[in-house]
Amino acid sequence: MMTHVRGGGEGKMAAPMEVAVCTDSAAPMWSCIVWELHSGANLLTYRGGQAGPHGLALLNGEYLLAAQLGKNYISAWELQRKDQLQQKIMCPGPVTCLTASPNGLYVLAGVAESIHLWEVSTGNLLVILSRHYQDVSCLQFTGDSSHFISGGKDCLVLAWSLCSVLQADPSRIPAPRHVWSHHTLPITDLHCGFGGPLARVATSSLDQTVKLWEVSSGELLLSVLFDVSIMAVTMDLAEHHMFCGGSEGSIFQVDLFTWPGQRERNFQPEQDAGKVFKGHRWGRGNGAGGSRARPVWRLTPACLSRNQVTCLSVSTDGSVLLSGSHDETVRLWDVQSKQCIRTLALKGPVTNATILLAPVSMLSSDFRPSLPLPHFNKHLLGAEHGDEPRHGGLTLRLGLHQQGSEAAQLCGSGPSLQGHLCWGHGGRARPAHCSCQGSCVGSCGVTRGDTVLRGVREAPSRDQWAGWTPLQEGGAQARQEGGVCDDGSGLCHPAQVTTSSCCH
Repeated sequence: MMTHVRGGGEGKMAAPMEVAVCTDSAAPMWSCIVWELHSGANLLTYRGGQAGPHGLALLNGEYLLAAQLGKNYISAWELQRKDQLQQKIMCPGPVTCLTASPNGLYVLAGVAESIHLWEVSTGNLLVILSRHYQDVSCLQFTGDSSHFISGGKDCLVLAWSLCSVLQADPSRIPAPRHVWSHHTLPITDLHCGFGGPLARVATSSLDQTVKLWEVSSGELLLSVLFDVSIMAVTMDLAEHHMFCGGSEGSIFQVDLFTWPGQRERNFQPEQDAGKVFKGHRWGRGNGAGGSRARPVWRLTPACLSRNQVTCLSVSTDGSVLLSGSHDETVRLWDVQSKQCIRTLALKGPVTNATILLAPVSMLSSDFRPSLPLPHFNKHLLGAEHGDEPRHGGLTLRLGLHQQGSEAAQLCGSGPSLQGHLCWGHGGRARPAHCSCQGSCVGSCGVTRGDTVLRGVREAPSRDQWAGWTPLQEGGAQARQEGGVCDDGSGLCHPAQVTTSSCCH
């Protein structure tokens, strides 16, 4: 993904521009706002709806996706065409969380207790994962898109291998690589560090703990207990510090590089006073309240919920921390001094706040996406469930994604091919409406022995495949498999064509 750079003097290398992308639950005039991180200048606003918590995703540096609060659709904008909503991705229920793979190939959304996985190039819904027992609250891919992590209100954190999910047998429920069940209350947030399959994952929960896991082994590396519920968690790029946002408005810094080695620890604010960011208080610095904050001893439970930190993000160099809160403010903090250096007032509780390197498409007025965003299917079985059938083009799969009788690997359709071909291993072919996984099995009734199509310009229609039988003539072995007859000459013929050794 290309990024926009700030101009520098002659002989100096220009630095990438960092922006803060924020949403709130009120959104009276816009859905999403983009600020220049260091100056606080308003760069862009996107209109149309209210984005829910953990419901914002940047897709391939070209589209902005927002899961609408309490609604059953995802809004999509081209980054430059901010005033024109490009598409509504319809889902079978309210979307609870959303993420996109860093490589831009896949989109994940939580819908109640299920996880929906779409392929961006075709809009196909590849799989629905239902291993959580309550609503999915957060989703995130690893940096190399090889794994994704899901957390839910059922207190579970699941680590999934994307390759295993895509290649799963449709008759079996895909299983996560790891099931982390150490939390005792709902998961509130998670953060994936760098390293792909070797990454570390931080998870936070209402049980007042933050836990650090290793994706490769599934091992619990660290558990920190706080005095309050933790609503948000993040780490800097170097993973020197872990930042944890509390339900009463404080942000706690856990230093990972000085950790003495024990797996469990209590964070004590009195002893770690220099590791606490304080400032999120309802009524301080927002438009709805006054200029003075209530004393802590006068805060009611309702006020405490209005102070809670909902999202955290760290700048690329690790010097600045961005936080959003129910107090309707987004704050920028200096990590070293723990001082708030800028406060941005929004119109409602903050649902998303993240720091990004601005892609070129965000700030270049003449930029257009490399590919249009396709229609996203709502159902797994496509046209059989009411979605419009897809025509034309080629679709590459890693394995068998879809249930039923649809082709699951490389298939083509359209006027030039009268019928579908399903290509298995080694370049071998079968009619579509059978499922390829080494050999073809399905409604075409063939269980083994694929024949390479050579010398055939057009595939027969599906009706023509039926009723053909292999014949042996002139000592040559004539093999008819799925409507293609190989007479041993290196050419394949439809079985109804009379040849020297293969006839109908």
